Amino acid sequence: MINIVPVVLEGIQHNRKKGQKSLAVLIDPDHSDLPGLVERARLAKQSGVDYLFLGGSLVMGNETNEVAVTLKQHCDLPVILFPGSPMQICSEVDAVLFLSLISGRNPDYLIGNQVIAAPYIKKLGIETLPTGYMLVASDRETTATYISQTKPLPPHKPEIAAATAMAGEMLGLRMLYLDMGSGASNPVPSALISSVRKSVDIPLIVGGGIRTAEQLEEVYQAGADVAVVGNAIEHDHALIEELGAVKWNF
Repeated sequence: MINIVPVVLEGIQHNRKKGQKSLAVLIDPDHSDLPGLVERARLAKQSGVDYLFLGGSLVMGNETNEVAVTLKQHCDLPVILFPGSPMQICSEVDAVLFLSLISGRNPDYLIGNQVIAAPYIKKLGIETLPTGYMLVASDRETTATYISQTKPLPPHKPEIAAATAMAGEMLGLRMLYLDMGSGASNPVPSALISSVRKSVDIPLIVGGGIRTAEQLEEVYQAGADVAVVGNAIEHDHALIEELGAVKWNF
């Protein structure tokens, strides 16, 4: 049996206890040309990014493993798989977000896909990060909502998000991930983030809709331990430096 040391999880938990904020860059394998990928990895490391998340709700090609290899060749940041399905599992990552979509009621995303993926992940010896995934309703239907066929959390009902988060913690999940979804116009509302943060003690990841330094600062102030930025930097690589400065100065 492979003995997997939870290096990445312990690092996130350590930063949480110290009150140290972290920044992750989400990379979609389908939108990653090689020169742009290398440049993003270089800028991420240079700008103080802590983690590279790899994946998405809908990955059309088979480039995930190839992209992971390229990232590892050009950057020593931890590469964490953010899978939308068991088909996206690959070996060349440091850890995988082992997600349970606790905001929805689709059994495939609560436990079904996890049962399929678990033996493969264990065989590969990848560190797992047991994470409660909580989708928040956006002003438009996101890919994650469409693919999962679940109803997201209402953004104006922070008490529902808080109760969901508490249930996830009580079930033994080690982290929570509040997400507006790829392409969202705005980040998760600060009141909702704050409500979840006050309700649980485990690390809180927040992503979706973060496009400016001001929005990142608001997300951190509301209680996010790890903020995730994706679409915005695909079109403006220099934004990584600006967001990294917010993290360092927070």
